Amino acid sequence: MARRKTGSVLSEDADEARDQLMVAAETVFAKFGPAKTTMDDIGREAGVSRPTVYRYFAGRDALISALIERRSRMLFAKARKFLLRQPTFADQLVEGLIYLVDRGRQDPLIRVLVSPEHMQLAEPLVGSSGLAARLTAEMWEPILDRAIANGEVRDDLDRTKMAEWIALVQFILVGRLDFDNSDDPSHREMLRTFVLPAFIPGGSGGPLVGIPVDTQSGTDDQGPPATSAMGS
Repeated sequence: MARRKTGSVLSEDADEARDQLMVAAETVFAKFGPAKTTMDDIGREAGVSRPTVYRYFAGRDALISALIERRSRMLFAKARKFLLRQPTFADQLVEGLIYLVDRGRQDPLIRVLVSPEHMQLAEPLVGSSGLAARLTAEMWEPILDRAIANGEVRDDLDRTKMAEWIALVQFILVGRLDFDNSDDPSHREMLRTFVLPAFIPGGSGGPLVGIPVDTQSGTDDQGPPATSAMGS
């Protein structure tokens, strides 16, 4: 049954009204970009006044944060299915980071967090609010907890600090201009060499995903790397 409407076009249900305003904001951001969009623009798109928008969101930063949270959680739902197909924590971390970064770069709002042209806009969202670290913890802590229980991750590491480190790695990767091919084996080699050892007992990243190791000679098979599954 449809919700009753208020005198405006917004639903009487507060959560639904917030969703309507976020949909309007996404439309306006696509036209003008987040930095140039005002609350007046969002109100006009939603068919309400600016004061009405402020009833649901304290300001533009709060609205952008809410949008990033919603879009991130939509991405997380797909990412968790992808991670469950990975056989080890090492694969989950490496392939999961590449999956999230590849799709994050494609999302115009998530990309705001790390794009150089939006750094002034992103600072209060990333730095003072802790949004990025909080979302990263939401995504990765269940994976880390399971890996710790299985002995695949060190049990002496602070969960919050692990999430902060993963968030920082994601920012770096999303901002890399050369990260235009998610199947490039150099990305996996870098993550296994410099990121994975921080988490695992003994600090060894193991062989590069997709390049089998010749156990007789100890050298890598130089055949082409296997393409990772990057489908949604």
